[in-house]
Amino acid sequence: MNRYKKRTTREILAENLGRTPPAQLRNAAVWLHNIRSMYNVGAAFRSCDAFGCGHLYLSGYTPVPPRPEISKTALGADETVSWSFIKEPLDFLTTAKQAGSHLVGIEQTKDSGMLTDFRAAPGQKVIFFFGNEVTGLDDALLPLMDQCLEIPQFGHKHSLNVSVTIGTVLYHMLLSSIK
Repeated sequence: MNRYKKRTTREILAENLGRTPPAQLRNAAVWLHNIRSMYNVGAAFRSCDAFGCGHLYLSGYTPVPPRPEISKTALGADETVSWSFIKEPLDFLTTAKQAGSHLVGIEQTKDSGMLTDFRAAPGQKVIFFFGNEVTGLDDALLPLMDQCLEIPQFGHKHSLNVSVTIGTVLYHMLLSSIK
């Protein structure tokens, strides 16, 4: 006899809504700049919802809701996650930095640190930036970053899908907030 019995979606939802995300995740935001795939955007909404991320910013030619392709992957998270489209990212980021936000580019640069070593200071607002699936974070945004981080990898491939990367970064924030 199997001792594991699956919970219903209603039971899972009730449990999830009874939890409060750690402050580090509520203070974190995800920023997608020049993401092509609507499915990746939908997956970002879903990850932000799952981890209780504070906000999702979209800019450049990143598609925005409502779009059936985004909704298909988001499974409704595009209606529950706080989000905004930023027309002038450079102006917005300058203001965000002056207000104390810590800007973190998720990019493989010559000076990137490892995500595994990153810990947000208590109460610190952090915005994680994710760039185009092929070309990465836009060169115009890189100089505004306070730091760049990369995910340690050990295989022959040198990158992960952007939606996988977002989930990995948010999961790291969850783990680092409960240690």
